[in-house]
Amino acid sequence: MNRSTSDKPLTLALSKGRIFEETLPLLKAAGISVTEDPETSRKLILPTSSPGLQLIIVRASDVPTYVQYGAADFGIAGKDVLDEHAAVESSGLYQPIDLEIAKCRLCVAVREGFNYHSAVHQGARLRVATKYVQATRKHFGRKGVYIDLIKLYGSMELAPLVGLADAIVDLVSTGNTLKANHLTPVEHITDISARLIVNQAAFKTRAQALRPLLRSFAEASNAKTPNH
Repeated sequence: MNRSTSDKPLTLALSKGRIFEETLPLLKAAGISVTEDPETSRKLILPTSSPGLQLIIVRASDVPTYVQYGAADFGIAGKDVLDEHAAVESSGLYQPIDLEIAKCRLCVAVREGFNYHSAVHQGARLRVATKYVQATRKHFGRKGVYIDLIKLYGSMELAPLVGLADAIVDLVSTGNTLKANHLTPVEHITDISARLIVNQAAFKTRAQALRPLLRSFAEASNAKTPNH
């Protein structure tokens, strides 16, 4: 029953949705396919075509935790998630590769007709709804604006429409959801993309198994963004 570490398959932590979908071509470039779809499978541990690699499907915000504590050897998470995690956990995760996938931007948005720029001035106070607590505090702190922070986990666009908040801080990709709900982005905070993260111990003890995958991911990512 006691297999050595080298005998165990590597474990890659992923979340469902866009990151999973955009990771598949990177795995394919390494000659690996995923044998089940997490959207239809009830399994949380997915095998791959390689006996040396398995996937675990977790909530996006939990990916850094699984990697930090060694339940996964490596993972893929958005910069937004990693920044929030790093603000509360001294994780020391290695982030060797910006994979340039799942790109979007973190923005401040308000309902149409709200005069954001007159409302935001030194010493002003604003109600802001977000799940990106650390990034929001830093952004408005740099501007000298006091905020009453309202933490939400979903349906962020609703908050300004029903008077819960003056503004939201959320990820924006196409902007179509904002537009459909009569909101408009008014301030760009930072660009977001997904990063590959590696457990510190695994980076040392499982380097022989990890490095070919990391190299393949980096090459596939660079091939996708020749002008980067």
